[in-house]
Amino acid sequence: MAVVNQYKFVGIDNSTTGSALTPLGSGVPAVNETIVIKSILVTSTGTPTVTITNNSITAIKSVQLTANTTKELLTQPLIVEGGKTFTVQSSTSDSFDVAISYLNIKKEVTT
Repeated sequence: MAVVNQYKFVGIDNSTTGSALTPLGSGVPAVNETIVIKSILVTSTGTPTVTITNNSITAIKSVQLTANTTKELLTQPLIVEGGKTFTVQSSTSDSFDVAISYLNIKKEVTT
């Protein structure tokens, strides 16, 4: 079994819907992957409260953000286990951007 480590970055522009976003993509991380999130930057246009959910558990709930600022939400790495759901959601329909840098650890079966 080989292990492949990939450092990645993903950014999402919230479409002001107020619905939950899956910035890592649907089905990510897969069962054979573990993601270590190093940074979650949120840039707000309005004053939303941002909630980060990891496997249906609220991992981070920010205070109400100040308009037109960027804030780092993590103080230590956040682990997302394979097969779990990771979402970012705003309390309002105020526009905000999310930038996430992470390490994807993928176990590949070799034959």
